[in-house]
Amino acid sequence: MNDKWVEFAIRIQSIAQAGLQYGKDKYDRERYEELRQIAAEMLSLKTDIPVNKIFDLFCNESGYQTPKVDTRAAVFVDGKILLVHENNGTWSLPGGWCDVDQSVVSNTEKEVQEEAGFSVISEKIIAVQDWRKHNVVNYAYGVVKIFVLCRYEGGEFEKNIETTEIRFFDKNNLPSDLAVEKCTKEQILMCFDSYENPNAATLFD
Repeated sequence: MNDKWVEFAIRIQSIAQAGLQYGKDKYDRERYEELRQIAAEMLSLKTDIPVNKIFDLFCNESGYQTPKVDTRAAVFVDGKILLVHENNGTWSLPGGWCDVDQSVVSNTEKEVQEEAGFSVISEKIIAVQDWRKHNVVNYAYGVVKIFVLCRYEGGEFEKNIETTEIRFFDKNNLPSDLAVEKCTKEQILMCFDSYENPNAATLFD
């Protein structure tokens, strides 16, 4: 979905949502509702997803629209990085949406525990990235991705509803079937660079 059509729809929806939040005139609010409907129809035509489903997913929030936060953990053991095998058959750094009651640190550590069964300690922010610049975008809203270097403390994989197995990979033997909307090869190599260069600065867009 990385194209200008989607970008325009996202911008129209954002303007409409802000207008509905702060607009006072009932006629202006009607216009903002119409803009929101147009944005949903644009995405529906582009994706072949029914307008009502687009509207439920894309136009269901109130207040000023802001990006969602996704945290990803880079856990190294003996120079290899931990990846988890998703239910859909792809590999990814452990992580996920930052829950409303969690900080970046606590959410990162929680996700590793849930997906890999490991206890880790967050030590450093590797990068803060706008995923539109780095990932295959499959959501019609902004996402800020935060990559965190973590120290392995212990634990072992346990069966769960999100992942089927875990494995450690070296930089020259990364799997080809990555969940590129979650992490790309370039982002994993970025984590290796931070791990191998302790004084490396945090990267951000």
